[in-house]
Amino acid sequence: MKLQYILTIIVALIVISAAVVVVIVQNQPDSDSIGDDIIPDDEGPIPVGNLAFQDAVNSFSFNIFEELFEEDNNNLFISPYSIFTALAMTYEGAKGETAEEMADVLHVEQDNESFHLYMKTLYDVLNIQNIDYNISTANALWVKKNLQLLEEYLNIIREFYGGDATEVDYSNPSESAAIINQWVENQTNGLIKDLITEDMINPLTALILTNAIYFKGIWKTQFDPENTTNRPFETAAGTSVEAETMTLVNTYDRFYYTENDDMQLLELPYTGDDISMMIFLPKSNDVASFVNTIDIEMFSTWTASMIERKVDIYLPKFEVETRYILKESLMNLGMTIPFTENADFSLITGAKELFISDVIHKAFIDVNEEGTEAAAATAVVMETTANGGSNIVFDCNHPFLYLIYHKQTGTILFMGSITDPTA
Repeated sequence: MKLQYILTIIVALIVISAAVVVVIVQNQPDSDSIGDDIIPDDEGPIPVGNLAFQDAVNSFSFNIFEELFEEDNNNLFISPYSIFTALAMTYEGAKGETAEEMADVLHVEQDNESFHLYMKTLYDVLNIQNIDYNISTANALWVKKNLQLLEEYLNIIREFYGGDATEVDYSNPSESAAIINQWVENQTNGLIKDLITEDMINPLTALILTNAIYFKGIWKTQFDPENTTNRPFETAAGTSVEAETMTLVNTYDRFYYTENDDMQLLELPYTGDDISMMIFLPKSNDVASFVNTIDIEMFSTWTASMIERKVDIYLPKFEVETRYILKESLMNLGMTIPFTENADFSLITGAKELFISDVIHKAFIDVNEEGTEAAAATAVVMETTANGGSNIVFDCNHPFLYLIYHKQTGTILFMGSITDPTA
């Protein structure tokens, strides 16, 4: 099938996200050493095990979000797509049990030609200029002087992730961090700053892999700022705050919507109709129970049941900036060996000398009357071993879950929860 057709049916993946960074530190040498689918065919999406590729990303999205929500259920915002991409690039260099554990968490097979094509197609689509919204992504490798990466690994990153290698001097932490941070800031339109701190770089730092992604979209039906007023919002703690709330009522527009006994689900499309925000509004104030319940099967069922309805919408404006340490959450999901000295990332350098010491994620989102702008960043640090009737009312006056969703590929790229829009 022609690439032009492939790119047409996936048109512009959403991303309010970010820069994903993978920092790798070298070990002392030892003796051991997408509607339509993103890759369409006549029979639907190409599966990996029992999952299509978008389902792999979506399953990871719900899993990592639930883990983080258990640690901090305040205004949470991440780019699971960004985290997934950073880990996928790292996973390309894993072997043995290290690779097996990462495969279980990411739900993809290593060195899978179809998966590689999926990642390449996403990268290409994200970098197509679009008159309706701004979206872009970039990957890069920042390599310690005299560190030799395997050519096969470099070719995978270049061909399927669009990344290339640049040599940096990690003996100067301030200078090397500034170089990488400037790249990240440029790629995220200035939304992600100071991703790499000097204390993340030490004499054993060998490689930093970065992914940056940025999105800015305008609502297909914009909110009139004159209709924005302060309205009560019941927080997760049970207190009431006055939240600046956007209003869209008594319009001729119809929105895709569904509900059940426990929640309401609304789609707010951005201009171009390729990307949407999906808002899950529990009917109770208990968003925690909802987060702990929702999974890929429920999500697929609910989205399939959505129909166009007239809806009166009340949505708080919010701006959220977050930072997370992901090591514990990823270990809870089953990725433990990669964080130990028994890790095997020898497909990167040819030697069993690297392990992940931590994973750090930063994200930012601004939702207002015009639309949405967001970015996110992840740092994976590796170190050495030494229909009809009256209008439905959709009133987000209590905690809710939301995500940015690429409709044609069926892929979740960002997720968040609002427990107090004034926080």
